[in-house]
Amino acid sequence: MGDLGCAHSRCPSGNRGSRAARGTRAGGLARPQGGPPGHRPQARRLRGEGRDHGRQGRRSRRHRRAPGEPRPPARLARAARGASRSDRRGAGHLRPRHRGRPSQVIVAAVDLGTNTTRLLVGEVEEGRVEELHRETRITRLGEGVDTRHRLLPVPIARVRNVLSDYRRTAESLGAKRTLLVATSAVRDAENGEAFLGEIEWSYGFVTQLLSGDEEAQLTRRGVGEIGPATLLVDIGGGSTELVLDGFNTSLPMGSGRFTERYGDDAEVSIAAARALLPELEPQDAVGVAATITSLAALDLGLGEYDRERVHGHVLTREGARAQLERLAALPLEARLQVPALDPKRAPVIVAGAAILVAILDAYGLGAIRVSERDLLDGAALAAAELPEPEEGAAPPGAYTCC
Repeated sequence: MGDLGCAHSRCPSGNRGSRAARGTRAGGLARPQGGPPGHRPQARRLRGEGRDHGRQGRRSRRHRRAPGEPRPPARLARAARGASRSDRRGAGHLRPRHRGRPSQVIVAAVDLGTNTTRLLVGEVEEGRVEELHRETRITRLGEGVDTRHRLLPVPIARVRNVLSDYRRTAESLGAKRTLLVATSAVRDAENGEAFLGEIEWSYGFVTQLLSGDEEAQLTRRGVGEIGPATLLVDIGGGSTELVLDGFNTSLPMGSGRFTERYGDDAEVSIAAARALLPELEPQDAVGVAATITSLAALDLGLGEYDRERVHGHVLTREGARAQLERLAALPLEARLQVPALDPKRAPVIVAGAAILVAILDAYGLGAIRVSERDLLDGAALAAAELPEPEEGAAPPGAYTCC
């Protein structure tokens, strides 16, 4: 996908990109009123994991002081720290990759979605990801965002707990860098940028707030080669991405968002989705993400979820409609017991299935081929292209957001 761009609102390219790559956190840490341009207030340390991050930097500062040499006055130490941060802001935290470095690298990618937080650790070589570990937790970060336009404390706490586990897993498997990509819930939340800044400081991840177009492009990269007349469909919790032969769009409809708006009324969700769809003429379709893969598992009649059997399954329009009608007729308590359906996905599966049926109906598609490769795989490929972290460098600051 190439350069992921910058995230500053005044970036000439208009692309929103990785904070760690640019060395500042635009939109995250507010400058006090009256402060000069470029002024950065004294960073506050976060409780907990923030103390772990940056430990390497503190060791390197102690190592530079000769044995027995007195500690410099606090005022001079603060000035030195300020200078080093200024240098990092100018040059960036990350040094470029050197020519001749091995093409193999172990990376971790995290997809911070509206309903789920997902992890992929893999070895990337020659544009392919060899999976070492893949995990999904349902965290419902987008809970309440559609109505309150903020990330709420309880969902944030759920995500933090999961990210702590993911960081330990990535480190244990030898991941050299972790890229976290955030999508609809964080895009739509007033405090989304601030939350990403806190994640950077607390966990040491590189974070990327994806625009809808970037999300669609990264998903296509994760899926791999598809034909020019093939429609790529990614139904998420807060948005749905459509990609077709250079055209891509992100629509404000998703399983979580429509559940909050319309509950389990499938026909209302279908009508609402149809009203948002652009005019396209695809010949066939590929579908990714948990709504579509879950419906494929149900269509296959699996007793428990099996990624290998789901990947490549052709879900017909009639099959999708049959599963929608079946699920919509069940009360939530019964949906929780459906084999191969994650119980935490049961509350939102009706709205997600309705969106898929609307897409298949609108474009006259008789079926959709299901792929287990998606945005997360694209993020892993992008993580492999990140510059190497500079040894001993700490994040540029810390703050609490929520």
